Amino acid sequence: MSQWQSFSDFIAMDGYGLYIWGAYGVTLLCMLVEPLMATHRRRQAWRHAQLASRSEQEDT
Repeated sequence: MSQWQSFSDFIAMDGYGLYIWGAYGVTLLCMLVEPLMATHRRRQAWRHAQLASRSEQEDT
């Protein structure tokens, strides 16, 4: 037997729905953004290493 009588009762979560679904939303957002940011940081580090290597080669 279900605790909620309807889908809207399920979404409301006995008055705690905003907090619960908001927490799920923030978590999902973090899980989506973090890999994108890690990829961006990796590309930046790679570019920086390439530039440093080029400038080192030019100095010799």
